[in-house]
Amino acid sequence: MSALDPLPVATAPPKERVAYLDNARYWVMLLVVIGHSLTEYVVMDSAKGVYTWIYLFHMPFFILISGYTARHYIGDFRQIRRIVSTLIVPYLLVETSLQLITRHYDGKPETLMILSPQWLGWFLAALFIWRITTPIWRALKYPITTSIVISLLAGLIEIPNVLALPKVLALLPFWVIGLHMNRELFMKLGDIRIRIASVVALVVSFVICQLYSADWTTQWLLWKDRYAEDPLDATAWGGMMMRGELLLVGALLTFATLSLIPRSRSFTTVLGGRTFYCYLLHGYIIILLDRELQIWKNLQEYGAVSVIGFMLAAVVVANLLMTKPVATLFRPLFEPKLTWLFREAEPPSVRVPASAVDDAGEIKPPPNPTTTVPAK
Repeated sequence: MSALDPLPVATAPPKERVAYLDNARYWVMLLVVIGHSLTEYVVMDSAKGVYTWIYLFHMPFFILISGYTARHYIGDFRQIRRIVSTLIVPYLLVETSLQLITRHYDGKPETLMILSPQWLGWFLAALFIWRITTPIWRALKYPITTSIVISLLAGLIEIPNVLALPKVLALLPFWVIGLHMNRELFMKLGDIRIRIASVVALVVSFVICQLYSADWTTQWLLWKDRYAEDPLDATAWGGMMMRGELLLVGALLTFATLSLIPRSRSFTTVLGGRTFYCYLLHGYIIILLDRELQIWKNLQEYGAVSVIGFMLAAVVVANLLMTKPVATLFRPLFEPKLTWLFREAEPPSVRVPASAVDDAGEIKPPPNPTTTVPAK
């Protein structure tokens, strides 16, 4: 193939979105927006309990689902083009604009640090790294164990915040677990006995967070600091034990939540298909309300009432940002076609049948070939 030959591309017929996955995306996005809306109130016990409970599993949940939908990434033309248009371009737009906004209000960062995400952009950077390394995690003999070891050891050394690398390594196990999930495992979570146990686990964990979170530091839940640094201030062994516990609790609560997600289509299915826009946009609303109107500071005196009010407002805002008009307006910005950037791909000689496409619209890998022993 010469340098000017058209690039081959694997294509597949359109496949209907899976209601269960979109429902899961909807509920986890509510948790994300609620959690971010309570960040300024972590100093209040009435908010810290809810914040801690949400942060125990909302990103592990989000990452596991993302890993599952990307489990057949092989780096073909269509997948590379989508990475650029839905991860790299939005990352550059969001990270640059949010850093400019925060510099306007807070004076920080003094110089733009585009490769060092300060807030929302970290997840886009993480998705990029996780996705392009997917073939590695699919090829290893013990991928989940390896990812856990990497996560535990990452807290022992100083890792620069280039593309959110500390969080990428710390939260890696949830991505790898997602890569190795399948539809049958998700369906088994719907067993009535598992659902009952899941309700108990979520309720008990919520109550524990309300009773004891005042004595905990939430910095552990950000998954980015070295164990020995303030405010963690932990020994090597103590830090690995603590992170190991958080990995276990995050996985447990993630699966508990997944078992309770509805399987049938509803309004959450439709909205759940647009969580991408909600994630990228809600940060602008929070920053502007906080810095420009000082909403959180002005309402802090109302205590638990203001906490409940912000949680309800977060639900309303999240639902509005997942509506069709918002998606239509921002799709050209956050999901550009980039026809001017990419070469044309040559049509495939063989069209992939619908049965060869998984829930996420990715092409399934071919089955292992059967070895035929020649007759003597």
